Amino acid sequence: MPATTPHNNPEEISSDRRDFFRISDHIGLEIRKLDPEDRAKENPFNGSHLESLRSEFRRLDQDVRAQLATLAERDRLLTSLIKSLNGKLDTLARIMAFEQNPLQPEDWQDVTLSEGGLSFHTATGSVTMDEVLALRMTLPPELFQPVAIARVISVEPDRSGGARVHTEFTDIHDSDRQQIARHVMRWQIRQRQKE
Repeated sequence: MPATTPHNNPEEISSDRRDFFRISDHIGLEIRKLDPEDRAKENPFNGSHLESLRSEFRRLDQDVRAQLATLAERDRLLTSLIKSLNGKLDTLARIMAFEQNPLQPEDWQDVTLSEGGLSFHTATGSVTMDEVLALRMTLPPELFQPVAIARVISVEPDRSGGARVHTEFTDIHDSDRQQIARHVMRWQIRQRQKE
């Protein structure tokens, strides 16, 4: 997974974290601790026979988007229809992927999320400072499942015997970061509509 963080200096990364808008949300969260040899894996949550199909799906999606840009210059109505159909297929693919690997009730929790990182509660003190975690988030209602490698930047014990863990994303695909950004933006719109 190629890193998209523009800085190598941890102090610069920490200061950049404040540039992202944060939301408090209830999402699906899968966490895996990474050993040094696991960090080189493309996606620590996959390793299945479906990875080649996922890669092909992403390639075809990029082809469709590139062709739509050309078509938009000639026929806006047809472009709009194809965009809608492509969105419908994307949604269907996310539903099918989620049904194949449904999350258990304990995998859903309240978090604070931004494009730069995530904080969550853990019932045990098993997470330590500077530990590297693989995180897969399921963001409702769209069921996007961005994956990120994150470093633990602080662990704050609480009264329940657990802790609040704060992480920053150190390795995340641009497409996954964009999914998080869209989710944050839609969350903001929904909150405004409730007011």
